[in-house]
Amino acid sequence: MGALGAPLADPLRFFEGRTESVGIMKMIMKKPYKLRSIGQGRIAADGTLHLVQQVRDEGQPPKERVWRIRQIAPGKFTGSMSEAKGPVTIEQVGKGYRFRFKMPGNLSVEQWLIPNADEKSGSSKLTIRKYGMKVASSDGTIRKLSR
Repeated sequence: MGALGAPLADPLRFFEGRTESVGIMKMIMKKPYKLRSIGQGRIAADGTLHLVQQVRDEGQPPKERVWRIRQIAPGKFTGSMSEAKGPVTIEQVGKGYRFRFKMPGNLSVEQWLIPNADEKSGSSKLTIRKYGMKVASSDGTIRKLSR
């Protein structure tokens, strides 16, 4: 990936149109596997991002993941994700964006998205914890395919 850039002027717009995410998931006591999703996003009249991802993780059946995210203050966002248990919170920290949410099974997820200077790609770092212990992580990239 290229050099890290400044925070995005309008981070929700990054997900407008088609995006692709790829990475490797590493879980305790399991073989690492490839992650891949293709997203289709649109911004509603009220400014909410509606993102539908077609998830094709290696060794698992395909599934659909749906995000609904809106800005609530400068650098702060909230919303929902179909696999999350409760709200998703997103906060701009420096040049990156920290996502936090819970998942079934007492899992806590923290994901960092760091945009590159080209504003068309970035890196993703995900950590999953159970009772405070790290049980899985992934590193990947995300890129904008089209508007």
